[in-house]
Amino acid sequence: MTANAHPPLSTPRRTGEIRSWPTSFADRLTSPLPGVTDFVRLALRGQRLRPSAKALAQVPELPVDPCPVPDVGPGDLAFTWAGHASCIVRLGGLTILTDPVWSRRIVGTPARITPVGVAWRDVPHIDAIVISHNHYDHLDSNTLHRVPPGTPFLVPAGLGGWFRRRGFTHVTELDWWEAVELPGPIGPVRFDFVPSHHWSKRGLTDTCRSLWGGWMLTEPDGRRVHFAGDTGYGHWFSEIGARYPGIDLAILPIGAYEPRWMLAAVHTSPEEAVQACEDLGARIMAPMHWGTFLLSAEAPLEPLARVRDAWASTGRPRENLWDLAIGASATLPAAT
Repeated sequence: MTANAHPPLSTPRRTGEIRSWPTSFADRLTSPLPGVTDFVRLALRGQRLRPSAKALAQVPELPVDPCPVPDVGPGDLAFTWAGHASCIVRLGGLTILTDPVWSRRIVGTPARITPVGVAWRDVPHIDAIVISHNHYDHLDSNTLHRVPPGTPFLVPAGLGGWFRRRGFTHVTELDWWEAVELPGPIGPVRFDFVPSHHWSKRGLTDTCRSLWGGWMLTEPDGRRVHFAGDTGYGHWFSEIGARYPGIDLAILPIGAYEPRWMLAAVHTSPEEAVQACEDLGARIMAPMHWGTFLLSAEAPLEPLARVRDAWASTGRPRENLWDLAIGASATLPAAT
């Protein structure tokens, strides 16, 4: 599949526009979601969505290294992993937060097992926040209470009302393959909303009422960062790579995948994440969505070991796997 197999990139839409959306995005699903029968099957098998007591002994060994967020120039690309899917991306002179969750506890989820890697007071001035979907471990109202109301939010289709009801005044909703641009010190930075396979839900009656997806961030000089959000593995990665060639950094989820028979449709395994990086044509991979909340049955350190083994098996340069500790950062300096 080549870039010519796809239509040209969309013309950027206006930021902040109010749009109408369908009442459900369930037609975007390409495989069934885990349902009640799966949870019954889980119980009958004597399984749980939680590591064993023996595996939990690994928790104190999880890598945590809170370091200062690096100072970068407008042409530098920098990545800081705050934990789970919360990242600080510096691109095109902008500071962009992904799925910010700074709370210790969130609804329906055990308390985080590792601290947030960056104190909120140490987060640089936020130029934009991107949201992948509305699950509580990716969209945390308590964290967002700390954000100034005029901060630009880029969110999936159907989710804008949630933000506007909470007083945020610069909210842009996008469908898959749509984009907006935000001004930066070296020119506009483009934000494209791209497909994934997951779902949305915050209450009893709102399943798939808003969309889900990932983000492609492109600076004026052409550097690109893909933030995948939450997703299963599938054809969308090669389609994204074909539309957006030359991705410098892919931020990909590697946790919350066991048992596979139940979670494969919605969460990539470490090996699938490495394959997704290959499909995207991305130069560097930064693993995330592990080591923070215990959402499934794999041992806490297993995702890290498996992603390292999978990366080594590809023969790609070891330095291009940014398997950072929570709180750590990595930087690509501006091209000279």
